[in-house]
Amino acid sequence: MLREITGKLGFALIELGHGIRISLMPGIQKMFDAGKVRFSSLHNFCPLPVEVMSASPDCYKFSAAHPEERERAVKQTFQTIDFADRIGAPFVVMHLGEVPMPPITDPLIALAKKGKLLSREYVQRKIRAVQKREAVAAPYLERVKDCLRRIIERAALKNIRLGVESRRGYEEIPTEREFPALLDEMNSPQIGYWHDFGHVQIKENLAFLDHAEWLGAIGPRTFGCHVQDCIWPAQDHQPPFTGDVDLEKLVPLLPANCLFVWEMHPRKKAAQIRRSVQAWKERFGE
Repeated sequence: MLREITGKLGFALIELGHGIRISLMPGIQKMFDAGKVRFSSLHNFCPLPVEVMSASPDCYKFSAAHPEERERAVKQTFQTIDFADRIGAPFVVMHLGEVPMPPITDPLIALAKKGKLLSREYVQRKIRAVQKREAVAAPYLERVKDCLRRIIERAALKNIRLGVESRRGYEEIPTEREFPALLDEMNSPQIGYWHDFGHVQIKENLAFLDHAEWLGAIGPRTFGCHVQDCIWPAQDHQPPFTGDVDLEKLVPLLPANCLFVWEMHPRKKAAQIRRSVQAWKERFGE
């Protein structure tokens, strides 16, 4: 797979995902040591915890009520940071958890698909969800912050930077409203924002935010991005320039040194991805 990404698709750097099993680590390390592959980033948790059977970046949550789960999440993140250090990957991408509440993102998507976007039912359900989240979120955010302080210390020792990813679900932590205050409180150069074009486009499509307005505000604090397109309302992980994300408007809002990591649906063909890579280079250069 690593050879296919660098050979067939022509990417010079690779992000290792959260589904990488520990049994694959020796081979990955061997390829890195031989100079055959370079890595941009690791997506927490990497490697996958041995007791987890399938890729699951949210198998342990920093927001969890049980301290044992939070501790497991921290220790697995330490392992990801250490592995990133061993293979020269400067970034670890993180999910932080969620606020327990009745699900709202997928029900809103279902209403939008039925032509009920911004209908009375849609607006009422959305308002109730916002009120619920605002009322109960505080203790879960505090648990996340307590975990992050320890993780930031470990990352600083290894000179690894932590990119907190923008999330698809309104239930997840942090929301865009919470993001700036979270980064301010952590007050560390080790932690910053990781923009997912598909996730944020879904939130725009559901009328939670304006994509360009948000990226204009958070852009200077952005370490990197997951590049993908999104077909309305919520079909993400599409090759760039095949959906509704206005990349030509959005990409200039990011720092010049921002890292762009392509995150494609596994069923996309190599030829589709290569066409999008070429279109990207024509618009934005190498």
